[in-house]
Amino acid sequence: MKKIMLSIAAVTLLVFTQRTQAQDIVDVAASVDDFSTLVSAVKAADLVSTLKSDGPFTVFAPVNSGFAKIDANALNSLMEPANKEKLSAILTYHVVAGKLAAADVAAALEAGNGKAELTTVNGATLTAVSKDGGIFLMDANGNYSKIAKTDVEATNGVIHVIEDVVMPK
Repeated sequence: MKKIMLSIAAVTLLVFTQRTQAQDIVDVAASVDDFSTLVSAVKAADLVSTLKSDGPFTVFAPVNSGFAKIDANALNSLMEPANKEKLSAILTYHVVAGKLAAADVAAALEAGNGKAELTTVNGATLTAVSKDGGIFLMDANGNYSKIAKTDVEATNGVIHVIEDVVMPK
């Protein structure tokens, strides 16, 4: 008998349904409980109207367990109005202008011998890396976040679910 183990990210994936086809990136994220911290952060950073605009955008969306790995005091501090600019810089580090489907990322990885640089909306670089049988994002600090689910369609782009928050320098 084979055991099947599901990570939190995998459980989140089961929540996505056909309804995402008629929703923008913010609405898709808001419809998934495991993105509640992300949605709260997007609101605190005043990025809702931006992520509801035409785009298109590619969003690497961390699940709640990824945010939980950040020190609670630091996360609470980031959510305060006085730190809106810093929070916005972190969140826009998770966004790439244009729509990059998983196939586009895979093609870039193949062309780059297992690495592909992605310029984020905040102007910094994320590096997509093929390793350990998966695709990961490496942030500016050398930390990795696994891409757990790809190609969640929205009317103004695409969401790729990641397991950890990536941080700019």
